[in-house]
Amino acid sequence: MSRVLVVWCPDWPVTAVGIDAAAPGAAVTGGRVAACSAAARAEGVRRGQALRDAQRRCPGLAVRDRDPDAEGRAFETVVAAVAELTPKVEVVRPGLLAVPVRGAARFYGGEAALRVLLQDTVVEAGHDCGAGIADGLFAAELAARAGNGGVVVPEGGAAAFLAPYSPAVLCRPDLAELLWRLGIRTLGAFAALPAGRVAARFGADGALAHRLARGEEPRPLAAVEGAGDLAVHTLFEPPAERADRVVFTAKRLADELHAGLAAAGAACVRLEVAVEFADGRESRRLWRHDGRLSALAVADRVRWQLSAWRPAPDGAEDGASDGAVWGGVVRLDLLPDQLVPDTGRQEALWGRVTDPVARAADRVQALLGHRAITRPVLTGGRGPAEQVAKVPVGDLPPGGGPDGPWPGRLAAPAPAVVPADPVPARLLDAAGADVVVSARGAVSAPPAALALGDGPVAVAAWAGPWPADERWWDPERARRRARFQVVTEDGAAYLVTVEGGRWHVEAAYD
Repeated sequence: MSRVLVVWCPDWPVTAVGIDAAAPGAAVTGGRVAACSAAARAEGVRRGQALRDAQRRCPGLAVRDRDPDAEGRAFETVVAAVAELTPKVEVVRPGLLAVPVRGAARFYGGEAALRVLLQDTVVEAGHDCGAGIADGLFAAELAARAGNGGVVVPEGGAAAFLAPYSPAVLCRPDLAELLWRLGIRTLGAFAALPAGRVAARFGADGALAHRLARGEEPRPLAAVEGAGDLAVHTLFEPPAERADRVVFTAKRLADELHAGLAAAGAACVRLEVAVEFADGRESRRLWRHDGRLSALAVADRVRWQLSAWRPAPDGAEDGASDGAVWGGVVRLDLLPDQLVPDTGRQEALWGRVTDPVARAADRVQALLGHRAITRPVLTGGRGPAEQVAKVPVGDLPPGGGPDGPWPGRLAAPAPAVVPADPVPARLLDAAGADVVVSARGAVSAPPAALALGDGPVAVAAWAGPWPADERWWDPERARRRARFQVVTEDGAAYLVTVEGGRWHVEAAYD
């Protein structure tokens, strides 16, 4: 097994959105913590935690939405610093990179010297990191997280190094929970099980995890005849001066690459992207993915790679805003660097009816941006606008789900129409005065009319209030609201909300 050095930058999603590593902060997705700083963890914040729980434990928590594009662009500074010392740099994901040890260790005086050199290089570039060396990528990543800044695992010692770890480090929660219930509390105990019985009991993914626990490669490489012929490339004439043109072409090339791989019965888990510029310079990066890199994922990685070559305009620190590419791109190559047997994938029950839609969405996203096409996903929240998140097509849905508890949340059925901006309104009592809801949820008088701008309409029925006192511990973000369901005499039904003494229509029922 090949020796691998891994450089790991902790809490990279938090760093990429500009939160100070020394302050308690978190990057969130779908109302849940995707990553948090060490200071936040010291206050009890954990990844996967609901945001409201995290803020209850750490009232001073700095919160930012997670930005995968920013993570990729920012990590290019780390990749470029490491690439100055060793050319074959593999980006596993933003915040984690790997380099082969053999040649670099001989050049720099041994594995221990190489580990310290790369770690110091990244720290000098302005980022905290750990660096570890072991047999295989999985053990090397844990070695980078171990000790004070990482360790060197002796050759052939990966299995012994991994043995004390919990199965939770396999990043397979269901498998880890099942192993725990079976009394298997360490990777060493898991690795001691017979491989055949593990595959029969836990399936293909369990067998892959078992190989990792034993310190082996997750899957064997595929011996594909003519693998070099699977590479795809294109020339730009005239040179492409904007990144958007290159990214759009990368998605098309990725489709061609996938077609060639499918014909060869292989899948690519490590892809090399080579970009040649008009001034003669060349950028090469290795990108790893455990499964199949979609066309959209390939385009994202090309965009991140180009971001490091964009010239900054006069007086600016970053030229990424105008999309210009340094000197223009004359050639783009996608080269499959590591192949594995293609085990296939499960299609929809009624065939591949979604494939044309996916291809059309890819084209639109390439022209208008990654967030140009979104799909609704149910999330947690009290108000109807908070219960649905718009997720870009191709992205994974946010963690968690709509399950509560959510005190003050409306009962079913959900409203049919939620306006982009709340519609001003007035909920009046029989005397023509605004209905008032006290801090204890008491109503000053029964609602008698609803005014939406064209004059009041009599209220035929109403229900409520549903008070919601949110983030009371944070004066800047605290909100106190009360909601009513109102049916007017003309047959219309509304969800009306009072906040700060002002009424508005939050949604309408069909």
